[in-house]
Amino acid sequence: MIETGAPQDGTARKELGLREPDGFEQRRLLTEAMARLSHARSIDELVTVLRECARTIARCDGVTVIRRSGNRVAYIAEDAMSPLWSGSDFPIENCISGLAIVEARPIHIPDIYEDDRVPVDAYRPTFVRSMSMYPIGLMGPSMAMGAYWAREGAADPATNALLASLARYAGVTLNRVTEGRGADPEGNP
Repeated sequence: MIETGAPQDGTARKELGLREPDGFEQRRLLTEAMARLSHARSIDELVTVLRECARTIARCDGVTVIRRSGNRVAYIAEDAMSPLWSGSDFPIENCISGLAIVEARPIHIPDIYEDDRVPVDAYRPTFVRSMSMYPIGLMGPSMAMGAYWAREGAADPATNALLASLARYAGVTLNRVTEGRGADPEGNP
């Protein structure tokens, strides 16, 4: 089982006697998450897997799962060292998750205060200083997954590749669980 709930930034993990996962361990955790996604039967199960697994795989301080609903995005789940935006929604054009969904591409921001696309007022009360956002969905993303770090700096390329793989597989899962049932992955009525 993937460890969740404990602080996962490097310092806090060391204080708890936990070690950072190495590259092999990160890949093992990704494989486990993909196996769990392959058994998911609903969007709720997909979201649970991402919330429980992405933070450990990324060695980051927080993750969020976001779902598009028309012209807004809703932060529907998170696992973070302190609260972020779970339960909140924002205009799609006013946040990085919306931008990742609309542009259908990952967005990496090594310093949130140095990037004009970031609505810094929403981030100022949080620990977030750098982030990566990954769109989820095969034929036009309708969800996103965000990874956040308390320090400035780019995530290492291996971590970016692992999270991109997780997001792509989540897109396959999203397509499978919504296919043929009339469910709108964007949450529209």
